[in-house]
Amino acid sequence: MRNFVITVNGTTYQVGVEEVGATQNTAPVVTPAPQVATPAPSVQPAPVVKATAVNGEKVLSPFPGLIKNLLVAEGASVKKDQPILVLEAMKMDNDITAPCDGVVSFQVVKGANVESDAVLAVIS
Repeated sequence: MRNFVITVNGTTYQVGVEEVGATQNTAPVVTPAPQVATPAPSVQPAPVVKATAVNGEKVLSPFPGLIKNLLVAEGASVKKDQPILVLEAMKMDNDITAPCDGVVSFQVVKGANVESDAVLAVIS
């Protein structure tokens, strides 16, 4: 008799099959194989987007993407059209610029995923 392990619809079975021309006349034996528990994949929590109310000019995300890098420090003074962060979308890096002069207050962290029109920063 030859033994095989087969999987049907996610269930694994050990199957014994009699070889052709064998002298014994027994029916094949089918027994469920012991199930091995596989560990769940580790999932890291997504970075948290800050939820603070700040007065000033809001910098909104033009499209969904990933905050790849913050180009200036929190609380830094910036000039109009100065790049303040990099938003990656569709494998392309896009510089997001300050809409006016002022002090930047980020509302996102590096590595956060954002949707269209999400507040990225506030310039006050």
